Amino acid sequence: MAQITQIIPATADPAADCAYCPRLAAFRCANREAEPNWHNAPVASFGPPDARLLIVGLAPGMRGANRTARPFTGDWAGDLLYQTISRFGFSRGTYDGRADDGLELIDCRITNAVRCVPPQNKPKGVEIHSCAPFLAREISELPRLKVVLALGLIAHGTVLSILEQRKSAFRFAHGAVHRLHNKLWLADSYHCSRYNTNTGRLTTEMFEAVFVGIRRQLDRA
Repeated sequence: MAQITQIIPATADPAADCAYCPRLAAFRCANREAEPNWHNAPVASFGPPDARLLIVGLAPGMRGANRTARPFTGDWAGDLLYQTISRFGFSRGTYDGRADDGLELIDCRITNAVRCVPPQNKPKGVEIHSCAPFLAREISELPRLKVVLALGLIAHGTVLSILEQRKSAFRFAHGAVHRLHNKLWLADSYHCSRYNTNTGRLTTEMFEAVFVGIRRQLDRA
């Protein structure tokens, strides 16, 4: 595994009352008052610790993971992601948009670059930087990791920064696959958000094509 220079926290998941990002902490508190039955806390990663594929999104969705406490669960992005994961053999069970639906991931783990929901789904640079050590810890604790799938430019850049790779050498492009200096593969996809799918920037076929490449790469490993 590549050397990671950031100060790595004791665990890969922030504490429920994490205060590293004051704006996000205040937003969580406001959401907790408005929706006391929602999760409204940092969202932990989902999937087995021996996974060879790590999927990195942007941040929890307001009515998705921020509500359900599981990455990409309960919103449109999750509908497409989990449908695709299932098609390519990375899950067992049926996704039903709930954290207690019994779905299990196989050889795949899902996390976010930023663990708390940001206002307007737009984390600030300082918040991305503050949360990066948790992703660094996540990556360092996956001993069989072979492929990281970055959903969007921010996830792509965060992974490269953590692994001390030059961003100019590995430019983001949908469908791109990069062989990193630490022997990991970094795959890129547009984020599977409702906006991207509604505008046609990302189609189901485009998203599935990324997973075809990932499955091929893992089968070769």
